[in-house]
This record gives sequence, C-alpha cells and structure tokens, in this order.
Amino acid sequence: MIVCLCHRVSDRDIHRAVADGTHNFEHLQDRTRVASNCGNCLDCAQMVFEEACADHGVGAAPAACAGGCGGCARGAAATAPAPWVPVARQAA
Repeated sequence: MIVCLCHRVSDRDIHRAVADGTHNFEHLQDRTRVASNCGNCLDCAQMVFEEACADHGVGAAPAACAGGCGGCARGAAATAPAPWVPVARQAA
C-alpha cells in the first residue's frame, strides 16, 4: 500500500528500510522522505514504521534525534570535525 503519496513511499519501502537498519522515524524520513511534505500521512507512516520495527524484532528508537550517531546528514554534521583553518603567520 502507498503510505506517502507525495513521495510514493509504500509500506514495503518502510519495512525494507527497517530491515536495512533504520530504527528511528526521523532517520526513516531522511532516507525515504516519508511524511516530509504535506504531513497527511504522518500518523499512518508512524504506525507502519512501528509495525515494521515489531515485525523485525527491533524497538523503534526515540523520535528525538540527538544527532551524534553519524547515520544521516544531521548526525554526520554533529560528529564531523571542525574545518581546518590556517593560522596567519606573523612577520618576523
């Protein structure tokens, strides 16, 4: 069944993402873009996600992302080292 009409995300896509290691709804949204446009499918998408987690024997991770795992763009930005900035040399 199609869960998200805006991005053509099906229940199978959600189950596949969970089987591939996505155990946080926000990460699912980053990966599939489900429920990220109009929001009408949010409740259904969350329900299918929780069912998929239960079917695959994993607990759904908390929805709030601390951003430290590096598993998505948000997490990678939080764990990335600070950019290198050259130090100006002083005249001798």
